Amino acid sequence: MHEMTASNLRSSYGGESMAAMRYTVWASKAGNENLPNVQRLFRATAHSEQIHAWNHFTQLANVPGNATVTAGAGFGLAKTVDHLEWAAGGEGFEIDEMYPMYILAAEAQGEKGAVNSMKKALEAEKVHLALFRKAKAAVEAGGDFEDTPIHVCDMCGFTMHGDAPDECPLCGAKKADFITF
Repeated sequence: MHEMTASNLRSSYGGESMAAMRYTVWASKAGNENLPNVQRLFRATAHSEQIHAWNHFTQLANVPGNATVTAGAGFGLAKTVDHLEWAAGGEGFEIDEMYPMYILAAEAQGEKGAVNSMKKALEAEKVHLALFRKAKAAVEAGGDFEDTPIHVCDMCGFTMHGDAPDECPLCGAKKADFITF
């Protein structure tokens, strides 16, 4: 694997891993604020981010060695409405800047597995951003996020709100491969 793509995958792995943990912590905080549906949204999104991290990591299977991985991620505990804003900002960065550039580099280097992993993550991040914005608006209005199921494809991390599809639109996994939150 070309070093630029390997470095980008390591960065993506680190960012997705940290996002998963951050969302897990923020889910707990949302529960403490009596926002069970925002809590569920953070848990579902954390699971999706874990899958992205897993998929990026497995693309690095033949690239052994130690690496320092940094991620420009926010830290801290505040109110859930702030966490939703921070989460939306992180997802927006991945959508607008990080993944498009990483995908271009991987395509130029012929790294098909990396391209596939990052494209699937990118599409899921678009859904995450929309859900975080919707949840933030609900909390700002004094409510909670919608009490409808959130489904995460356990193969690629694609996230859906509402009814689960018969097949994942990104990877083709069957309905049985979706985890419901």
